[in-house]
Amino acid sequence: MKHRYHFTAYSIDTYTDLPTGRYEGFNQIVFKGKKPSAFNTLFYYIKSLLHVLFVNQYDLIYLHHAESGFITPFLRLKYRVVVTFHGIFRAHYIDTKFSNFTNHFFKVSQYFNIKFSDEVISVSSSDANYCIKKYNKNVITIPNGINVIDNLKCSNNNKNKLVFAAARIYDIKGLHLLLEAMTLNKDSRQLIVIGDLEQMSSYKKRILELSKNINIQFLGLIKNKQRLFENIKGSYQFIFPSLTEAMSMMLLEVVSLKVPVIASNIAANRSIFSDDEITFFESNNIPSLSKMLLQTSMNQNEIIIKAEKAFNKIKKHYSWEKIGMQYDDIFARNMS
Repeated sequence: MKHRYHFTAYSIDTYTDLPTGRYEGFNQIVFKGKKPSAFNTLFYYIKSLLHVLFVNQYDLIYLHHAESGFITPFLRLKYRVVVTFHGIFRAHYIDTKFSNFTNHFFKVSQYFNIKFSDEVISVSSSDANYCIKKYNKNVITIPNGINVIDNLKCSNNNKNKLVFAAARIYDIKGLHLLLEAMTLNKDSRQLIVIGDLEQMSSYKKRILELSKNINIQFLGLIKNKQRLFENIKGSYQFIFPSLTEAMSMMLLEVVSLKVPVIASNIAANRSIFSDDEITFFESNNIPSLSKMLLQTSMNQNEIIIKAEKAFNKIKKHYSWEKIGMQYDDIFARNMS
């Protein structure tokens, strides 16, 4: 869509290595993160709000995440606003990373996004249906998409490794389940863990304790996507034990690398892939994950065939070329 629109992306340096500047198809404005990092998200949204209200001029604001809604009423003073939800805070859902006050704030903020945005999009049909019933407002479902990267390098050292990756690693991502399952199997294969483990000090302590008898390497958060993919591509298997997701970009991107996947059987994963495409285990069930790790370790040909089928599905149905056309329609009607 870069030939039809002039995009500016607002970012924070804790999640990108790129500085403020012009790149292929978009401008990027990068704010410096603050310490303690717990305030980075709040700082980012407020700084972005002030920038679009008083510094730069745009025709449309495209906002991400349900919990960003606390700035939406202010954005609407000047702009039309389209928002995409990448997960929602349902009535009784509590994110363990945050306090009760913060969880309540996110739910109120989500309501503001529904109430004040001109159009609301969800990557999850289940989340969209929930919002339609709860808030009596139309919510469009548009899934996440991927770009298939050709000629991506990968290390031969990846061949026999298992990989786990999440930008923010805490309990809902399920790393503890994987470590306990590997311990149960006495699995000697190397596990590569990619992501920020500093989200919850108690969880980090738990992970380090569970890792003592495992051949594990922590690479930390890798902001550069190509370098991230190079550390995943060619690995024996990617393990995705998340307890909750809307529609994971990480899962789609791994499948685009043709890496075999073991994933929890949560609805978000089941809604995209079948048993013929990835290997499922019962969510939050260590013996089930242990069994699938053992079973797939003895049948590499089968999981390679599955990975090829999963790749063909996302290439056909989840390419950004197809999904971008749906966003094009929404942007065009909100800018006319």
